[in-house]
Amino acid sequence: MIRNYFKIAFRNLLLNKAYSAINIAGLAIGMVGCLAIGLFVWDEWKFDKSIPDSEKIYRIYTERTKDNTTTKAAVVAPAYATFLQQQYPEVDTTTRILMSPDRFLMELGNQKNYEDKGWFVESSFLQVFALPLESGTAAGILDIPRTILLTSELAKKYFGKENPVGKTIKINTFDYTVKGVLAPLPDHFHLNFQYLMSFSSVGIPPSRMERWTWNQFYTYVKVKPGTNIEQLQNKLQTHVKANIIKPGDAVMLPFFQRLHDIHLGSADFTFDNAIRGNESYVNALMIVALFVLVIACFNFINLATAVSFRRAREIGVRKVIGAERRQLVFQFLGETILVSLIAMVIAVIALFIVVPALNRFTDKAIVFNPFTNSQLGLLLLGATLLVGILAGSYPAIIVSGFQPVKVLKNIQFSRNGTPWLRQALVVVQFTLSSLLIISTLVVFRQTRYMNNKDLGFSKEQLIYFQAQGDVAGKGLEAFKNELRRSPNVIAVTSGYGLPGDQFAGDGVTLPGKNAGKDYSVNMFVGDHDYLKTVGLQLIAGRDFSKDMSTDVREAFIINETAVKEFGFSSPAKALGQRINWNEWTPADTTDPIKKGKIIGVIKDFHYKSLHEKVTAAVIHMVPQELFKVAIKVREADMPKTIAYINTVWNKFSPNFPLDYKFMDETYGKMYSTEEKLSDLLWLFAVLAIIVGCMGLFGLAAFSVEQRIKEIGIRKVLGASTLTIVGLLSRNFIMLVFIASVIAIPVAWWTMNSWLNDFPYRISLDWWVFALATLLAVGIALLTVSFQSMKAALMNPIKSLRSE
Repeated sequence: MIRNYFKIAFRNLLLNKAYSAINIAGLAIGMVGCLAIGLFVWDEWKFDKSIPDSEKIYRIYTERTKDNTTTKAAVVAPAYATFLQQQYPEVDTTTRILMSPDRFLMELGNQKNYEDKGWFVESSFLQVFALPLESGTAAGILDIPRTILLTSELAKKYFGKENPVGKTIKINTFDYTVKGVLAPLPDHFHLNFQYLMSFSSVGIPPSRMERWTWNQFYTYVKVKPGTNIEQLQNKLQTHVKANIIKPGDAVMLPFFQRLHDIHLGSADFTFDNAIRGNESYVNALMIVALFVLVIACFNFINLATAVSFRRAREIGVRKVIGAERRQLVFQFLGETILVSLIAMVIAVIALFIVVPALNRFTDKAIVFNPFTNSQLGLLLLGATLLVGILAGSYPAIIVSGFQPVKVLKNIQFSRNGTPWLRQALVVVQFTLSSLLIISTLVVFRQTRYMNNKDLGFSKEQLIYFQAQGDVAGKGLEAFKNELRRSPNVIAVTSGYGLPGDQFAGDGVTLPGKNAGKDYSVNMFVGDHDYLKTVGLQLIAGRDFSKDMSTDVREAFIINETAVKEFGFSSPAKALGQRINWNEWTPADTTDPIKKGKIIGVIKDFHYKSLHEKVTAAVIHMVPQELFKVAIKVREADMPKTIAYINTVWNKFSPNFPLDYKFMDETYGKMYSTEEKLSDLLWLFAVLAIIVGCMGLFGLAAFSVEQRIKEIGIRKVLGASTLTIVGLLSRNFIMLVFIASVIAIPVAWWTMNSWLNDFPYRISLDWWVFALATLLAVGIALLTVSFQSMKAALMNPIKSLRSE
């Protein structure tokens, strides 16, 4: 019997080639999209699951609330780790990673390369993250200054097959002793590094490590078994509220984040060093992929119920000779599952091509091989059966319910239940398609807006790099003067903290105004040419001046937001106000406070991405903290300009290759997630439209087939081609229009919710929804019109001669 069912199934597939091709192709496209995104989502969910004791490890982050705006930061002050370790017995171990440049010059013999992902960590790092070692001993491995731990990949690069433990390698010209080699890092570890250096190598004064306001550390806590993390978090927050936050300050509270939640739960964190995903985007892509699969399944249901009336006599004969309804249901489900199986085979073949492209697009290493992965193979088989059963259940029930007496006597049987369902499914299909079109347009516009918005400074033709060698010391001014000799160099500055680059979070006080209150600010250090080079716009006061020798020790420039947060009524009123700063490395330890006044106010500039609201910023001069150089150059003859900068660099710093970046490229990378989301939405919107139109094409063909004699009669009676096309297309176009109208409020609510996560966003203009509606209706009209035109141009004699 089963063999007979399969024979009939194959015969029907061959008999209805066009409808079978549409069904198989639609299901295959839906399956490819759904499975590809499913593989991506599964890979995202796997992060940090393989780390030993991962359920006991938490990261501390802070939430800063000011004027009903909350900002989350992955970095915290150094005092947190010390306090937790000393005051709470439920804490087993803490460890800190210093937020610093993670790109250092590594040298061994003739090998000299800048190596990314190098961090300064405390020796307790391997106690929190029990990473296996290929060589060396974990105990006390990074206890002393100038020691380093290499990953196995980096150790092979520099030492080959030798055991590097005990050997010396240079980091930024300083000798570091290799204390161990890590085994390959676990898959899906949210921390991605190549080497770890002892934290004591930095030489931070102990007094500075006691601060509660210097937010420069990634801090992890490993708790003891049975610890109630909510109680521990509440105790720490209570202490911070009572002893750290002063009246009138912005509320900055610590929170504990589960290790398992870091990858997907940190998309809105600032200053993060983790490999981050985005839970909202992952969930959105899952929904979008399911949309495409649902549209494909609805196609199948529509076409199967439509075509089923061709088989009415077959069903009638089967029932007369004794076939039970249950057997007919199984037969039609078998046919559906066969279609699903063929579609899945095509989808699996396609995935071998799609997954490598997906890996390149997402920078992942997803492995797809259902033949070696039994779990994946069983999952695909289960998905095939599920799709086949879900898509085929309704058509099987409808077809098996035909009454043999009516169909065999050619009595018109009731079709009341089927047309409205087909119409409803068409509406749902194109509602989802319209929703995707609108979402895609909105995401595209928001991404373009972020890339093109005025940032309050000039990021074009701005080159910057780390000061190294003599450029970082006594030769800095001479280096800058040499650069200025080139006609292609417009301006040069040096400092710490540039837009789009690292800068410090710190605090200042205003003597006489809320005395003792600490105002949180983002701190930028520059020289006399900082504003000119970066292109910042003064709106009150003056710039730093070489004619004012007191500017180095006494001058501060603030932004518009700082004017508001400091409580001044206008930029002009802020000028001359006193401001104090606790120096990082004071030249005079007896008086570590820099006391000055505000000499200028600049227009707010976006030194962070547009995902974050501009906060208070302070710029001043600290000669001992000039770690970066930025150069504004002319656009013309860029290769010659770069060559000149490189020549001057080698003259002053021959031991360090020039390692530069363009600021506009740095800002472009900030929105890569939105750009990739936009690209994926374009792809899925196109797939949804293609699948939906395939179904519409099939239904239009069936509708024309059912009305072929009516069309012939109308043509004989004088109906024009345009009239017949309109007659055949009107119902389908109306359904698509209704679908678009339904999609508009859903899309508005969805995309408005998404845009609310951006402090700087586009508005949802009416024309976006109108354009999406026109696109959906226009595409549907083109699809249906093809079949309508074909029928309208047919010779009526061919359709009527059998009468």
